[in-house]
Amino acid sequence: MKLNRDAWWDKWLDEWQRLRDVDIQALDIKEAGSWPLLLKALCLLLALSLSVAAMYWFVIGERRDALASETRQETRLLEEYRSKAAEAAHLPKMEEQLNEINAQMTRLRRMLPTSVEIPSLLDSISDAAVNNQLNIENIRLRSTVTQAHYVEHPFDIQVQGEYHQIAQFVADMAALSRIVTQHDFTLEPVESQGSMLRLSMLARTYSDIVRVQGSEDEA
Repeated sequence: MKLNRDAWWDKWLDEWQRLRDVDIQALDIKEAGSWPLLLKALCLLLALSLSVAAMYWFVIGERRDALASETRQETRLLEEYRSKAAEAAHLPKMEEQLNEINAQMTRLRRMLPTSVEIPSLLDSISDAAVNNQLNIENIRLRSTVTQAHYVEHPFDIQVQGEYHQIAQFVADMAALSRIVTQHDFTLEPVESQGSMLRLSMLARTYSDIVRVQGSEDEA
């Protein structure tokens, strides 16, 4: 047993000495069979390392990039799922709110006069002034203004009366069945007429542009 160890050790020392004596510049790949055993082992280890590195670079590295891409996509899909799941959970409430908004829009559109109803609306305003014992100086339509979703019908109002009569008249206008908005109030005393005041204002009513266009198409 000891002889075998000694022989193995002597052989290893001999191979080590041969490796040290190798002239790297004089090596020829065609004579690789005669190279020292340790040099062959080192070359094999180097070739194996290069093969592993190439395999990692071309195979494992590509798979790793694909895995990273799939992981990012999985994260994005999970976020989309959570977002859509939250939306789905609130969908009944959102539908209920949408139905309420549509109902409110329908009620408001019913309060908008058509173009042919504007004269009767002005008559109602005149009646409100007369009922409150006001003197009507002027109720005059201006030119219509077409907006993106509706048509404005502005008109000037000028009446005379006492303070409480004018206040009631303004309240009666706000209570009309059709929408009338009031702008640019001017309230001033009438000269030489005691407690009489003059109210000047710009009022606006509105028409649904869809109904207006429909009426024009029918015409």
